[in-house]
Amino acid sequence: MAGQQFQYDDSGNTFFYFLTSFVGLIVIPATYYLWPRDQNAEQIRLKNIRKVYGRCMWYRLRLLKPQPNIIPTVKKIVLLAGWALFLFLAYKVSKTDREYQEYNPYEVLNLDPGATVAEIKKQYRLLSLKYHPDKGGDEVMFMRIAKAYAALTDEESRKNWEEFGNPDGPQATSFGIALPAWIVDQKNSILVLLVYGLAFMVILPVVVGSWWYRSIRYSGDQILIRTTQIYTYFVYKTRNMDMKRLIMVLAGASEFDPQYNKDATSRPTDNILIPQLIREIGSINLKKNEPPLTCPYSLKARVLLLSHLARMKIPETLEEDQQFMLKKCPALLQEMVNVICQLIIMARSREEREFRAPTLASLENCMKLSQMAVQGLQQFKSPLLQLPHIEEDNLRRVSNHKKIFLSLQWGYILIKPSIYKIKTIQDLVSLKESDRHNLLHFLEDEKYEEVMAVLGSFPYVTMDIKSQVLDDEDSNNITVGSLVTVLVKLTRQTMAEVFEKEQSICAAEEQPAEDGQGDTHKHRTKGGWQQKGRGPKKTAKSKKKKPLKKKPTPVPLPQSKQQKQKQANGVVGSEAVVKEDEEEVSDKGSDSEEEETNRESQSEKDDGSDRDSDREQDEKQNKDDEAEKQEWWWLYIADRKEQTLISMPYHVCTLKDTEEVELKFPAPGKPGNYQYTVFLRSDSYMGLDQIKPLKLEVHEAKPVPENHPQWDTAIEGDEDQEDSEGFEDSFEEEEEEEEGDD
Repeated sequence: MAGQQFQYDDSGNTFFYFLTSFVGLIVIPATYYLWPRDQNAEQIRLKNIRKVYGRCMWYRLRLLKPQPNIIPTVKKIVLLAGWALFLFLAYKVSKTDREYQEYNPYEVLNLDPGATVAEIKKQYRLLSLKYHPDKGGDEVMFMRIAKAYAALTDEESRKNWEEFGNPDGPQATSFGIALPAWIVDQKNSILVLLVYGLAFMVILPVVVGSWWYRSIRYSGDQILIRTTQIYTYFVYKTRNMDMKRLIMVLAGASEFDPQYNKDATSRPTDNILIPQLIREIGSINLKKNEPPLTCPYSLKARVLLLSHLARMKIPETLEEDQQFMLKKCPALLQEMVNVICQLIIMARSREEREFRAPTLASLENCMKLSQMAVQGLQQFKSPLLQLPHIEEDNLRRVSNHKKIFLSLQWGYILIKPSIYKIKTIQDLVSLKESDRHNLLHFLEDEKYEEVMAVLGSFPYVTMDIKSQVLDDEDSNNITVGSLVTVLVKLTRQTMAEVFEKEQSICAAEEQPAEDGQGDTHKHRTKGGWQQKGRGPKKTAKSKKKKPLKKKPTPVPLPQSKQQKQKQANGVVGSEAVVKEDEEEVSDKGSDSEEEETNRESQSEKDDGSDRDSDREQDEKQNKDDEAEKQEWWWLYIADRKEQTLISMPYHVCTLKDTEEVELKFPAPGKPGNYQYTVFLRSDSYMGLDQIKPLKLEVHEAKPVPENHPQWDTAIEGDEDQEDSEGFEDSFEEEEEEEEGDD
């Protein structure tokens, strides 16, 4: 293009500007995201949550792992080297002189702006004698002096300088390129060409190809597409999957196959150790020929999962493989839930009877298996085994609780024993403090406090349900074929919060009774942690049911002894539970309870703002470390009578305090009363599933109105259009008449 010039940087000054900006754009964000967290702060955090997570394998590994880990040190060295380079370039740039300066003839002649013509001529004569070539002066400097003199004395030169900044008039526009000139030097052309070819013809295609090859193998949830295909085939083939079949299909995922996942390992010792575990477990079907469910990798994953659920001790060489397998289980089970839901939707959309949808039991078994894998428990085991220090040996003493009642009849003291069973966490929590302490008398004080800390950290979730029809004049009137929206509000608290509030309320209510009655011991301890009833066996049983209706509470994820070996996979722990890390549940008096309440609220305030950042940093730091299992929930509506799924499960992944979820489904095709059930199932806890009835009264659809304001508007528009057409016809007729007259 005429009047333009492109110039490379001969001195390399502008290249330093470009290089400094480029390095800064890399170093500053990398420092923010990659700088390792303070290990002391991590150790303090682990110390605070020791009572709740101390028996988990992932906790022990996280506690010991930072010492031999060299990755944080390497990151610091690389980042510091980047900052050193950035500061050096910035210093280099600060010392470079500006090459372009605005032309000023007064500066060339060493005169002040506004000097008179006589002063200009006098200064020009002095400088000419000094720099004239004939006098031995500098020729270049003399030319600059002569040019400046002409710019200040010649009329045309002065005009050009004022308008264009140069006495010679407009100059060609030059564009500088922030690259050194040696890049385009002919001597270095071959080297530069090789670098460009290596960068754009080898490195870039390899990087893009590797990324593309990896992306097409995985779905949006980072699950191998081959795994999704395997699950789809077997879920469609087996319409109603029991737990054994489900475990077999789960273990067939390609994530466990070394051929498709480089992280999966296969050792020669597996040929010896896996058959030994099969003999110990027993009842493993090895006769069916259903690849890939009978492949060696799938059989190994199945055996490791079954040994985890049975809480068996396995050889140390298999522990790492078991941890890897268990970390994959929650995501794989979620993928299986998605596959089942997709097949149900496809079955509803098709009219062929041959396409049969999976049953509701298959879906619910997937959700139960997620709880089992997290807690390391078999399906029909007692939920009390989730607690620390409670094992099969002392489970019978915990399950059967015996109380002695004394009564005075006919002058004799009668001893009435009352025995009732404690089968769930809710039953244990509903006991009075003294009864619970007596029940767990086989535990030492330290272990008992640890159990109480875990009980206090359990999530307590309540559901509020409201059904309506949105975008309708009467939102509460559900008609045939309308789109029903069920608004579910979930409120999450901890059991410690709920029970402490109830205890304070009950204490205030019981104070007058204690003043008016002599038997103060009888009514001393009523509340959320305690049992109200204190009568014979029948009365105690009826009283025991009351707390279950009031609070269908969840169970602890992190503490069971079973998790000591099986939850090393990082499938334990809950982000939402971490906010109660420093809480300690003590049963020694109201003063200690108040102190714990204050401590708990303070820890919630401190941890609430940093919860998301902590989670992100945990995911980035030490990717090979065992991670904490986050607390998630499934929310859906089902018809238990017909065993059908009404609304697709909604995966609640962000429940911290409160969350509102909308479940939508079409109303039934016939009017009448329908009884549905709203389910809230945990993917991490056993015994926390919430169930609430949902009654719908479906009415006949409203008749279609014959006259509607919208249609009236349309008719008026048509009339206007007819009027305009009539006006055009009359106008044309008038024109024809005028032409005829002419």
